[in-house]
Amino acid sequence: MKRLHTRFFLSSDGFSELAPDWNGLLRSSSADTVFMTYEWQSTWWRYLGDGTPVLIAMRGPDGQLAGLAPLYRGLNDAGEWELNTVGCVDVSDYLDLIARRGHEAEVFSAFLDLLASAPDRGFAWDVVSLCNVPQESATLSLLGPMASSRGFHVTSRVQEVCPIIKLPASWDEYLEGLDGKDRRELRRKLRKATPLAGVEWYLFGPDHDLDVQVDRFLHLMGMSHPDKAEFLHRGHRAFMHAIARTAWQEGWLELAFLTVDGEPAATAFNFVYNNRTLLYNSGLDAARFLALSPGIVLTALLIEHSIQQGRELFDFLRGDEAYKYQLGGADTTVHQLVIRR
Repeated sequence: MKRLHTRFFLSSDGFSELAPDWNGLLRSSSADTVFMTYEWQSTWWRYLGDGTPVLIAMRGPDGQLAGLAPLYRGLNDAGEWELNTVGCVDVSDYLDLIARRGHEAEVFSAFLDLLASAPDRGFAWDVVSLCNVPQESATLSLLGPMASSRGFHVTSRVQEVCPIIKLPASWDEYLEGLDGKDRRELRRKLRKATPLAGVEWYLFGPDHDLDVQVDRFLHLMGMSHPDKAEFLHRGHRAFMHAIARTAWQEGWLELAFLTVDGEPAATAFNFVYNNRTLLYNSGLDAARFLALSPGIVLTALLIEHSIQQGRELFDFLRGDEAYKYQLGGADTTVHQLVIRR
């Protein structure tokens, strides 16, 4: 690929201008996660964005989009102009720069060229902070060293773990892969949670009202932990409703509920993307149903469902909660990459 032409958009109009090419580029990249789709990024900005969007598009001589850096700019606590990835930090588990596979070096070079020339083009910045970058990303292995070689100061650190399960061909094989104590405990919990005990579960479908079911999910989410209740009080309810509508329209939503005698006891809000199940958030009524371990039971049922659907991975996303390891999760990591002038 020849030298790329770089353009940056400093308003939310950039989302709509880039929409026709966004997901096509994403699918041709190694950054292809639900959190980098046009739908997720534009919805996040609409409901949670702050500061100034800085969408950097890199195109080849033929006009084909080769790279995209969806960023936004604001003043950090130190009074510096900081560029962050759209979606940082709390609600987007994997974020990255988007580069057409095989052309990462050209895209990153054009990106660094723009950073070097931005002050001369009337755009000031002091630090670029890329959050939640997956461990295998070329952004870590390639962009960081390239930036260092140009004289930028570069640091990186592990931000969090994201436990995953590589799904086997059968439920029995999955169970056999668990630690013996965890396997026995899970079987015990599943034996208790049967239709005879009034326990059932269901997935949201076209016969349900989406807003009603999302409100049910949010109620259980808020009940499950004070931090989650505080999260919802910070204006995230509208975002969750919007992203649920979008995900359902795109075929990505897997919203599940476990009930006891018809009463909601646990819930999980998943994305299904690239043949993977991503456990995005969850909730439960621990006060009434803790003895039945409804959260563990529902998650296990969703793992079994994912195996039955032939999916390749069950991703617990960010966080090192104990239940993820009890159910067979193995750590991957996400990183923060910081580039300073």
